[in-house]
Amino acid sequence: MTTSSADPGFAFRKEQFQQMVEDTLKRARDLGASDAGVEVSEGVGLSVSVRKGALENVERNRDKSLGVSVYLGQRRGNASTSDFTAPAIQRTVQAAYDIARFTAEDPAAGLPDAQDLATAKQADRALDLFHPWAIDAAAAADLAKRCEAAAMAVDKRITNSEGAGVSAQQAHFWAGSTRGFRGGYASSRHYLSVSPIAGRGKHMQRDGWYTSMRDAKDLADPERVGRYAAERALARLQSRRVPTGEVPVLFESTMAAGLLGAYVQATSGGSLYRKASFLLDSLGQQVLAKHLDIAEDPHVSKGKGSAPFDDEGVLTKKRRIVSAGVVKSYFLSSYSARKLGMKTTGHAGGSQNLALTSRLTAPGDDLRAMLRKLGTGLFVTELMGQGVNYVTGDYSRGAAGFWVERGRIVHPVDEVTIAGNLRDVFKDIVAVGADVYTSGSKSVGSVLVSHMKLAGA
Repeated sequence: MTTSSADPGFAFRKEQFQQMVEDTLKRARDLGASDAGVEVSEGVGLSVSVRKGALENVERNRDKSLGVSVYLGQRRGNASTSDFTAPAIQRTVQAAYDIARFTAEDPAAGLPDAQDLATAKQADRALDLFHPWAIDAAAAADLAKRCEAAAMAVDKRITNSEGAGVSAQQAHFWAGSTRGFRGGYASSRHYLSVSPIAGRGKHMQRDGWYTSMRDAKDLADPERVGRYAAERALARLQSRRVPTGEVPVLFESTMAAGLLGAYVQATSGGSLYRKASFLLDSLGQQVLAKHLDIAEDPHVSKGKGSAPFDDEGVLTKKRRIVSAGVVKSYFLSSYSARKLGMKTTGHAGGSQNLALTSRLTAPGDDLRAMLRKLGTGLFVTELMGQGVNYVTGDYSRGAAGFWVERGRIVHPVDEVTIAGNLRDVFKDIVAVGADVYTSGSKSVGSVLVSHMKLAGA
């Protein structure tokens, strides 16, 4: 796949952003702010979609923003603008200042403590996140057409397509605060996807596949993506319902990342201080099966969740989130940490490159091995709906996948619902596969839960 380190098309240089930050902070100080934080950013990109071999959409995006937070003691005001002229920035600072003047005091409000902030050297840590893709609309459309054509050519039962798309996105930012933090970097993210349809009439089935990377050179070949998407759609033909009952459930690795996401949501500061989590006061408690660990590494080269500092400038660190099923760390920003009487964990903006692993996983525990461990039960390859109650932990999702007997796939399944409570689901995870897939910033193999409720026919 052709790539280049050519000019990504940014309208502003890093030095201009740095000057904007300094000018904005000075304006805030001159107005009488006790503290202030600023971030200025720009993003550019190209998105192209095709359907049935014809160009469907070409979209170019260019976004820019300057956001400022002004503090008057423990009163905070925020304002933003997309106008980078000096008068507009001055008006934005004035607006944030005026909002702070008339906002009630919040004991948790304030910038991070200086000792938690990344130093200039730490903020400049090289993580290889920026790989601009010098691709034009015609070349992007060609890649998408090749991907879709490969899907359509797999089998005559591939009868239609919801289309294929290519996106090339790059951005850069610079941030600073009155507590001495300065930092910023450029990043990129590119993807290629396709969604073929198999069958006809009432018996149609759709599936898809995608590849997403920081560097376009690391994207999978479009033909490979297309063929795999078609194979997934074909495998779902002649789906059947199954009887209601309680069965073991194996989540495909792409779906298992959702379980990890649910854990993050339940142990994030916002949910905890609002008491909107079923994992309140779980620090130091066993909430996952004893063989499970969750590790975080914000400094993975080219990682989709990599960052030398969080959205507040707090230094990010490798950490063990869960060890032998026991919660070792929450996900806290400086604000949520203060609300909980704790210290920030450097998670303003979310988690960074999480990996769920099992101490029982063997190198040979691929998907076939995991199906054998499942025995008889449901292999889930698609989830639908947002049926998670984070206050109670109740979990209920529409699902599709395959019915498995004696470790072998018997037939595809759709129109079923799986349910349980995440407190129990987390402790009932009996195996994690070696078939690790990285979805966004979360990496996990297929996950086997010993039993869940299945609502079928």
